[in-house]
Amino acid sequence: MVELRSLEVRKLANIKSAKKRALIAKKRTERNRMVKSSLRTAIRRFNESLGTEEAAAKLNAAFKALDKAATKGVIHKNTAARKKARLAKKLAAAVNA
Repeated sequence: MVELRSLEVRKLANIKSAKKRALIAKKRTERNRMVKSSLRTAIRRFNESLGTEEAAAKLNAAFKALDKAATKGVIHKNTAARKKARLAKKLAAAVNA
């Protein structure tokens, strides 16, 4: 079975600048995938810690990961703001419940 997410640079480009752009796109895709993965991990760790005392610390870590991803251009700044608001709302609901 062929993996759909393969990052192999195909030999379609003949022009040197097009080959370079393909390599740059590959590097950016790998970096974006790594940043998104760490972002999802930070959010998951916050969700797992909702009932504990360390939830606020995990929320700060998730905020930091969201801000970093938005700064790097991996996600849009409004997406980061929306996710941060939802996480804060979730923490407030858990604290008040």
